[in-house]
Amino acid sequence: MKKHKVEFPGSFSTSLSGLMEMPDQNPRAFVLFAHCFTCGKDIAAASRVARSLVQRGFAVLRFDFTGLGGSDGDFANTSFSSNVQDLIAATDYLRREWRAPELLIGHSLGGTAVLKAAESVSEVTGVVTIGSPADANHVAKQFQCHIDEIESEGEAQVSLAGRPFTIKKQFLDDINEQAMPALQALGKALLVMHSPVDNVVSVNEAEKIYRAARHPKSFVSLDNADHLLSAKADAEYVAETIAAWASRFVGGTEIVEVHQNTVASGEVKVVSHNDRFTQEISTDTHHWFADEPTRVGGDDLGPDPYDHLLASLGACTSMTLRMYANRKKWPLDGVEIVLRHHREHGDDCANCDEANPQIDVITRVVRLSGHLDESMRARLLEIADRCPVHKTMTGKIEIVTEAG
Repeated sequence: MKKHKVEFPGSFSTSLSGLMEMPDQNPRAFVLFAHCFTCGKDIAAASRVARSLVQRGFAVLRFDFTGLGGSDGDFANTSFSSNVQDLIAATDYLRREWRAPELLIGHSLGGTAVLKAAESVSEVTGVVTIGSPADANHVAKQFQCHIDEIESEGEAQVSLAGRPFTIKKQFLDDINEQAMPALQALGKALLVMHSPVDNVVSVNEAEKIYRAARHPKSFVSLDNADHLLSAKADAEYVAETIAAWASRFVGGTEIVEVHQNTVASGEVKVVSHNDRFTQEISTDTHHWFADEPTRVGGDDLGPDPYDHLLASLGACTSMTLRMYANRKKWPLDGVEIVLRHHREHGDDCANCDEANPQIDVITRVVRLSGHLDESMRARLLEIADRCPVHKTMTGKIEIVTEAG
């Protein structure tokens, strides 16, 4: 199994954090998984179902909706509609980087969202809902006692799954305006999975979805499972059932050839993302963005190039200090590195020469915590200058540009 941490722009042009899990062989099909309301991609049900599907030959992308988990943005400004747009953005990312998903899976409100998003993704041939309501308005039951406050004050802080969230009137208005997905015109195979003892979303919701859809459609009862599929055995059963069902409707018998331009170990690939400044950066195991701030015309989807440069030096410094302290068995509890970059001109720069009237200066502040004596601290500051990136940046370096 191969894992790739990925980022891609979502509904608010903010960066969404995802995890792409792939089998060692070419996948049977690509799958997009949507988590439950206020949950995240790493909730046990999502990670267990995804992992089990990967073991059965599927490639699975799961991600955090805007404002949740590792994704940027403010949850209070999101809505059901923005969740659907995040899902469409995720399918666009898969289509661009690997292959569009043929199967959408949604848990709880995520299932309602994938039913809506499926209308806009022509490549999808199968949709699975797990413990999902038939319409988005159902989620209002989770904060029913705060609705009057939301209507009168414009927002309210509510407790969901033991965590505080701000729900705004725009969210309420959005779910009230949502009609049940047009399942009669879905044109895709549907698998509805629900527990008859689900005390968060009644199994009656599954009946509404099933009755509204046309064949091919299937219903599987998740006997004794709770809403969050907390038991490992329930999550694995869900994945096993989906894999068996999907073999009839998704991917056919042909193995999907993955055409993504892979990145060799030790290499970094940078690809322009739009007609402005956004760049997609990939290594063999990671994927992220570089950008410029909005004040200079960028979309601020990632750090700018100098932020990356400072981050590289800071990370290498901290790693080097940790390795040295561990080897010496010194009581180093933590390292914090703060870096700044600026340019000094000839009049202010003692190290400048006539041929080079200005110099780039990086200030690195090293903060060490732990019961270290003065000699240990002094030695660690010396070691900071020996980190590999520091040596690269201060040594003789030649950059060779070639046409690719």
